Amino acid sequence: MKKHIKGLVSLALCGAMATGMFTGCGASAKGKGSNGKVELTLFTGKIETIDSMNDIIDDFNASQDRIKVTQEYQKDASSVIKVKFAANEAPDIMTTYEQEYADSGKYMDLSGQKQWWDRLNPEMKDMCTDVGTGKQYRVCTNTTNAGFFYNKEILKSVGYDKFPETYDEFHDMLTKIKDKGITPWFIFGSEAWHLGHLIEFIPHGYIKQKYGTIDAKKAMLDNDKDKLQYGDPNGAMATFAKNLVQLKDEGLINKDVLTATSDNCVQDFVNGKTAMLSNGMWVLSSLQEADPKIASKIGFAAYPSYMEDMKPVVLNAEDSGYCISANTKHKKECIEFLNYLFKAKNQKKYCEAAGSPSAFKDVDAKWAPENIVKQVKDVTENSVNIGYTNEKPAGFSGDDAGRLVQNLLDGQYSPEKFAKEYEDAWNAGIK
Repeated sequence: MKKHIKGLVSLALCGAMATGMFTGCGASAKGKGSNGKVELTLFTGKIETIDSMNDIIDDFNASQDRIKVTQEYQKDASSVIKVKFAANEAPDIMTTYEQEYADSGKYMDLSGQKQWWDRLNPEMKDMCTDVGTGKQYRVCTNTTNAGFFYNKEILKSVGYDKFPETYDEFHDMLTKIKDKGITPWFIFGSEAWHLGHLIEFIPHGYIKQKYGTIDAKKAMLDNDKDKLQYGDPNGAMATFAKNLVQLKDEGLINKDVLTATSDNCVQDFVNGKTAMLSNGMWVLSSLQEADPKIASKIGFAAYPSYMEDMKPVVLNAEDSGYCISANTKHKKECIEFLNYLFKAKNQKKYCEAAGSPSAFKDVDAKWAPENIVKQVKDVTENSVNIGYTNEKPAGFSGDDAGRLVQNLLDGQYSPEKFAKEYEDAWNAGIK
């Protein structure tokens, strides 16, 4: 734990310099350091894997004397990267990916890196493929799922052996849980990315389900308003907002939703104070670190349907994707580091720390207890599988969407006004 805190402090200081004058961490990636080594920056927003990634980076740095890699973590990564690109201070390697930056040539074309693609599961390569060009500007190392993680014992105590599949049933279950003095659903709304994910998985999930993966991607890229209908007062976005406000008003989510953190969520879940949370597989490592015995109590479920023509949806997508800046002076060194990072032994370590299965065919990692692995398999086989919303405009990030949800929960918008604000922000982001 001390190592983790020390790393966060160091990274926070580094991030502050990068966001301000763009000296220190960001600037060092543009040439050689005082020691004559090529200095590379790996930019990430993944807090769950900071320590394991630093271990791999330390091993790489010690394995040769020509390249030094430094990891820079930013909590608000998708917003910070916009500033870095605008200031021509893009990191050499980054885990943030936005369609507009691919369209504008800010990422290196990785299509020729046969040593990676030959090892990758074909479906994950497809998810890393740009719809417009057919090229790959990022490579993922993992697959992930997102849905509801719930306490099976709590649900069983209110009469539910199976997670509800419709919103009305879901609402009734939350009400029964509240009557037992337990917070039904914990949302850590102080972290904008988390609320942005709710948008990606629920209202965007409806669009992806309705039109299918490829047509939904094209609709978002083309900003096809007839299909997206973000501002429709009776559409998926407004209905999502209406449901969320209802749950808040009825005390079916935590009262401190706007100030709660992911750490608060983890602690309340393992202590039995809340019945469920929405997140991706990456949360498993935090839950098991907080309580090594919690795995046997964890259930996993899809997001219930809430539109008339909708089925339950679950995220089944690429995770831990890496891009190389098209403007880095050290493309060869970036590839050398990624070759090292992608070694099977390093990916096994990373997968087990992240609680996420590998996208590489030659990596065998025990990423979760068997009971959870089985539940994930069952849910993905019996729900509509959706991917991430990578086609959103770079001018309107997932964090930006999350801040609109914060305003909604703060009472600044009606559900209909929220839907219109979302549509306007999406359109402005494209312009």
